[in-house]
Amino acid sequence: MHRKFLYELLEKYEPSPEEEPFKKEMVSFITNNPDCFERTLKVGHITASCWLIKYDNSKALLTHHTKLDKWFQLGGHCDGDSDVLAVALKEASEESGLENIQPVTNGIFDIDIHLIPDTPKEKAHYHYDVRFLLRATKNEPLKRSHESKSLKWVGKDISELPTQSRSVVRLFNKWIAYSMPTSAILY
Repeated sequence: MHRKFLYELLEKYEPSPEEEPFKKEMVSFITNNPDCFERTLKVGHITASCWLIKYDNSKALLTHHTKLDKWFQLGGHCDGDSDVLAVALKEASEESGLENIQPVTNGIFDIDIHLIPDTPKEKAHYHYDVRFLLRATKNEPLKRSHESKSLKWVGKDISELPTQSRSVVRLFNKWIAYSMPTSAILY
């Protein structure tokens, strides 16, 4: 299993204070689990997701996850693919039906480690989620996949978020900060 690409991405990534423990734990997890990209690793595995924005940066797309019955960013399992950016792009397209998606940058936008609860088919385990900022480059119709109850574009007003999940709120806040002109950011 080739882990070098992810190591390099994580090395370059400057996490927020909230994410700092995730970065340390993720590097340790990758180091100690050569099969970290495989869903068969029962304690957890690397996943890739994205904050997908509209071509004009006015909205971001969320999915109402069928199995977990919660709103999240688009993303999924690597299933052996160590190119987490390619996985995030593939998952974004599969889950949204959009064909024209590209990275805003090739670097990591956010990281998170979260527990996936027990289901009838699998035991509780962790997702070591690597997230990218992606952009839909055209105005295309959405096509919901079987993994989603619904898809929703949300604007830059936090009251539009259909969840208060700390992880999703952090992505939302990073997007707002990314969208601000540099001259408007107070240091």
